[in-house]
Amino acid sequence: MIYLKTLLKVIDNSGAEIVECIKVLRKSPMNCAHVGDKIVVVVQEAKPLSSTITGTSASNRVKRGDICRAVVVRTKYPIQRDDGTVIRFDDNACVLINQKDEPIGTRVGSVVARELRKKNFNKIISLAPRVV
Repeated sequence: MIYLKTLLKVIDNSGAEIVECIKVLRKSPMNCAHVGDKIVVVVQEAKPLSSTITGTSASNRVKRGDICRAVVVRTKYPIQRDDGTVIRFDDNACVLINQKDEPIGTRVGSVVARELRKKNFNKIISLAPRVV
């Protein structure tokens, strides 16, 4: 579960490395996010901007202090699946998205959960090297 002030790792190439959750975009009495939920984040650590990067990845770069939207793709909290299996990841991770729910980065560098398919984040699933 992702609460306010939770630090998450960013696994795309948008330029951010670590972000902090400041709002959960979910209509629920519980103010926490699970895998596949949208959140609002502020960038805490970012890769330095370099002049050698060109193309679309240069225009989509984020810097420290930027406020963005993100999708939670992994949580430390265990996920109970319909078939009875339980899956838990080592860290909390997210992918930055724009207003149209499309990923900002052009690559996803790590594993994502299968539950994103139910929430219609097919672009993130297709970019990921492995879906668990």
